[in-house]
Amino acid sequence: MKASFSAKRVLGGALLACAGWMCSTQQAISLPAPIATGADTMPLTQEWDKTFPQSNKIDHQKVTFKNRYGITLAADLYLPKYRDAQKLAAIAVSGPFGAVKEQSSGLYAQTMAERGFVTLAFDPSYTGESGGEPRNLASPEINTEDFSAAVDYLGLLPYVDRQRIGIIGVCGFGGMALNAAAVDKRIKAVVTASMYDMSRVMAKGYYDSMTLEQRTQALEAMSQQRWIDAEKGAPQAGPRNLPESREGIDNPVVSMYFDYYRTPRGFHPRSVNSNGAWNATNPLSFMNMPLLTNISEISPRPILLIAGDKAHSLYFSQDAYKAAGKPKALLIIRDAVHTDLYDRMDIIPFDKLEDFFTKNLK
Repeated sequence: MKASFSAKRVLGGALLACAGWMCSTQQAISLPAPIATGADTMPLTQEWDKTFPQSNKIDHQKVTFKNRYGITLAADLYLPKYRDAQKLAAIAVSGPFGAVKEQSSGLYAQTMAERGFVTLAFDPSYTGESGGEPRNLASPEINTEDFSAAVDYLGLLPYVDRQRIGIIGVCGFGGMALNAAAVDKRIKAVVTASMYDMSRVMAKGYYDSMTLEQRTQALEAMSQQRWIDAEKGAPQAGPRNLPESREGIDNPVVSMYFDYYRTPRGFHPRSVNSNGAWNATNPLSFMNMPLLTNISEISPRPILLIAGDKAHSLYFSQDAYKAAGKPKALLIIRDAVHTDLYDRMDIIPFDKLEDFFTKNLK
């Protein structure tokens, strides 16, 4: 499914951007109190406000921790309800780009916790319940660091084996996950679902269709916008990520995103994709900092890339697979579009994810 996208729309900020372990002798153990990590006390929503139902097979708690830049991140910690005293493998999850932990990443985290892993779904810096000013900002460096900060947190938990930590990145945070794994050797295995390389798409447009003239014009406009922001003392918001209504949508990919983020299926008020816009200058750092430059350095740690055969984003996973070192696998899901891997429990290959992490986090 190939769609036409303008460079103006991409760079203007409208880009959206994916148990057999339980034995009869195990007993439910109460959730331990979260460890102190130096994070500031933050008021976090305590009621269950996810886009998916709460499982009775897990224990859940809101937690906070700081990244290397001093930004406090908010997260949902999930543990299998039935577990013994042995330390467990753990997985940090984030994405999609512009989403919050109450959406797709939380669903992945809860499901993998049902399958025996300690999991952590976090809001990236500047979004959701996490800290950072200004709001609605993304950064290839800081969002990559967010994954490593999540690994910091998981590795300090007394019931986690810090030698058995993996990560999952959905959509744009698939690229961040690969970038984090390349530099952070503590990450033992990485999975991406409907992966986007955000630096590539912002720098070159969809299908690398942006011309040098278009790139120069976009950078010129954002450079001038910085004068305006500096004079005002605050950043200017770009165009809404998605329209208020479906009326007038003629692009099949925009319609696909609308069906997830702007309907009860996936809407969440704290998601910039559901309810807002990125800052107008948001693409600047992405356009100059390629995320997947060192993807080959993840080897010999394993990579599993999952994408739908009808996803407009499939080429990102295909090209990442070509560039990565071994061991690696590309799993293409039949008849699946990009957002099917956000929440379609009948399509997301959780058995494959369980097998992958069980094998590689041992």
